[in-house]
Amino acid sequence: MKEYVSDLYDKIKGESSGLGNLLEKVPGLSGYMERSRRREADQILRETVSSQLETARLNLSNVHQELSRDIVKAMDYAEPLGRADNMLMGLIGKIKDAPQGYAGFFDAVKVKEEDLARLYAFDESMLNHVDEVNASIDALQKAVRDDGDINSTIRRLTTVLQAANQDFANRNEVLMGIE
Repeated sequence: MKEYVSDLYDKIKGESSGLGNLLEKVPGLSGYMERSRRREADQILRETVSSQLETARLNLSNVHQELSRDIVKAMDYAEPLGRADNMLMGLIGKIKDAPQGYAGFFDAVKVKEEDLARLYAFDESMLNHVDEVNASIDALQKAVRDDGDINSTIRRLTTVLQAANQDFANRNEVLMGIE
């Protein structure tokens, strides 16, 4: 997934129409076209990440249902699972509802070229967080099925979700010009 971010941007950039290529030659419009492509790549990336996290949330719900078959376990783990689900749902909402990045956020906010590398690193980290969330939920499902250490797997999932939420907040700070 690490190359997904740059591949996505390169693909969008390579799909310029003849009109887009012509407009890029008009003074002042090339920067606009570049920002437009970055905003499009940002939107596609956020849609991909949020969609994958929604699938992870469904998997977490399935684990919760599996736990519900044993009333004692269901009661023991309802609160920590509910907190993890709320964190995941909150992260999905933040990603979906975030305004577009790369100087499309608010017209007054301009992302400096030197910040773009940092933004791409944040985007890559979000994709890595999706993998970590999925791995944590898979481990939780295995712990439930094998009567393993459910507490530690829930704590691991919570830690991964906290890190993902923090990285997304840090990314937004860069977009808002806060360093």
